[in-house]
Amino acid sequence: MTGFTVDPWDPGYAAALAVENLSEMGATSAELVIDIERPAADWKPVTPGPDVSPPATLLVADGVRRIDARVWVHDPDAPMPVPGIAASYAAGIVRCGTDGADLAEIQVNRSLISASPHAPEVKTTHATYQPSKAADASFEELSLALQRLVTQLEVDLAVRHRSRGDDLLLVDGPLRGRSHLPRTIGYIKTHHTAYLPPPQSAVVAALAPGQRTPVFLMGTSWRRHAWYLRLPVQSSAPWAGVARCEASADLDPAQVVRLADAVTVALPPLAGVDYKDPRAPQNLVPIGGLEKLLRHHLGDSRLLYRALRTAAAG
Repeated sequence: MTGFTVDPWDPGYAAALAVENLSEMGATSAELVIDIERPAADWKPVTPGPDVSPPATLLVADGVRRIDARVWVHDPDAPMPVPGIAASYAAGIVRCGTDGADLAEIQVNRSLISASPHAPEVKTTHATYQPSKAADASFEELSLALQRLVTQLEVDLAVRHRSRGDDLLLVDGPLRGRSHLPRTIGYIKTHHTAYLPPPQSAVVAALAPGQRTPVFLMGTSWRRHAWYLRLPVQSSAPWAGVARCEASADLDPAQVVRLADAVTVALPPLAGVDYKDPRAPQNLVPIGGLEKLLRHHLGDSRLLYRALRTAAAG
């Protein structure tokens, strides 16, 4: 063994474990209820039993976003034009089953987002941008408004394609804004905050591929059940192959445990491989493929930018 370990993720991306100081693991103000599935002192890796099977149908939802141009909306009620963004965004659903995976649907929308009530519909030679309202003119709020549009589009597609009572929906990213959807799991690849105290964080580090932590409840600005699992990985980097899953806080603990077991069994066969994906194994094959397809469907950013400038010039 050498005196260092190379993180398995491509350096063009942030590390999967994106914390500044590993000695502060567990330094968080989040509300935690550790003993949902087993007492805190009895935490250890959980291996789903032989009677646990993956869902018959796993729906994977993802969305992408892109700012095509910064704009200024001319507002007759304001002394200065109001800033905004012209953005393209798309969402899609992949249906995974015993016979493989297939694309269920992709939808692309475009919006002109501004705090001004006078934001116009913008028709260009290549696309039309529908007006959308932001709470204020800060770039942070414009970006949040765009993310809310992406999330709502994912929700709309998911509702449209939930046709079975035993399917499971996996959304790429935190569950926030989608926790009302039944049998839905949020899937988080990158760890910016260490939520667990050191004894329980040590259990995460001790997970073998195909194992998970016990379920716990956490609350920040919103509450949800959560657990960590490890996907197949050869790297010895800290938390390599570890993902966090989230489920609604309104579910009965026994329901969450069944969901956690089903997800832990379902995801390893879908794990990304390092020679194909720079964020393997956490970037699941259906997610990676869907992201590439969605970005392609957003269209040529340079063409859309030129079209927006032409439309603005009248």
